[in-house]
Amino acid sequence: MRTDIFARLDREPEPPKIEIPRMSRTRTALFGGTLAFYLAIVVAVLVTSSLVTLDWKVMLFRPYQQWPDLHAFLDYFVVLGQRGPTAVMIAAWLGWRSWRQHTVRPLLALGTALLLLNVTVGAVKLGLGRLGPHYATQIGSAELFAGGDIFPSGHTANAVVTWGILAYLATTPRARRYLSVLSAVVALGVGATTVYLGTHWLSDVLLGWAAGLLILLGLPWFEPLIGRAEPAVLAVRDRWLDSRRRIPTTPVAAGGPRPTPVPQGASAQGEEPSRESVGAGHSSRAGSARSTAQLTQSRPHAVRSERTPTAPAGSRRPPNSRPVTGG
Repeated sequence: MRTDIFARLDREPEPPKIEIPRMSRTRTALFGGTLAFYLAIVVAVLVTSSLVTLDWKVMLFRPYQQWPDLHAFLDYFVVLGQRGPTAVMIAAWLGWRSWRQHTVRPLLALGTALLLLNVTVGAVKLGLGRLGPHYATQIGSAELFAGGDIFPSGHTANAVVTWGILAYLATTPRARRYLSVLSAVVALGVGATTVYLGTHWLSDVLLGWAAGLLILLGLPWFEPLIGRAEPAVLAVRDRWLDSRRRIPTTPVAAGGPRPTPVPQGASAQGEEPSRESVGAGHSSRAGSARSTAQLTQSRPHAVRSERTPTAPAGSRRPPNSRPVTGG
């Protein structure tokens, strides 16, 4: 007997009614506050404020040397912020949800969030060109416009977006609370790990948290676009499935016999279509000319004494053979 856990894994009979997040006043206020925090960090780094001094103090402290026992574990934990592995894991989960709920909105939302992440974070990285702690050249410098690409932290921003999208797409308040806590723990842990390993400045991580949070908070603005794209994606999927369901035609060799078309009403009326032998030459025509009555006609069984002997009469010895005489 199946349990409720396995029953919930089945596909739902019809698409459920899912409440789509909207830009409420609270969300808009959070977006504005996060944006102000984002701009403040950028300005603080540009003017080489005390935040840059704090970056150098943390870097020179070298946390990976203070607690070396954590290094092996955190080398694996930081993978939770890499875009490739996390995107594959989250896409697999959301793909199952899309199949179960008859909708591709979860996958479209993930794709939109990752696209916004690449554009916004990538543009700032290349525009400011900050070098990382391991490549710093002057103590106390912000290391901007030097050809680097670490500000903001891509690992941190990606952890916020990829794990936070689970809470964004949650269908119940309880699931949303649990997934929000999970995504916050992972995002905070990945950001702190990059500082521990010495691959990012502290300000990189702060800006990465803000960048990822801005994408999640502003994602409802793109929900109308996602809603218009979903029917088009489903239509393409349906056409592809219809093309796969078509029966492929059997190729006929050049000069070979053509298959006889079967009337559509023949199977419905219970009639068997006439079949023709495919053999070559007059033997096939002569064989097909025989009627069923001739094949099934009964023949009288002859008595043994009336049968014509099959062996030839007379001696079976060859005419030129002679008896062998011994001597």
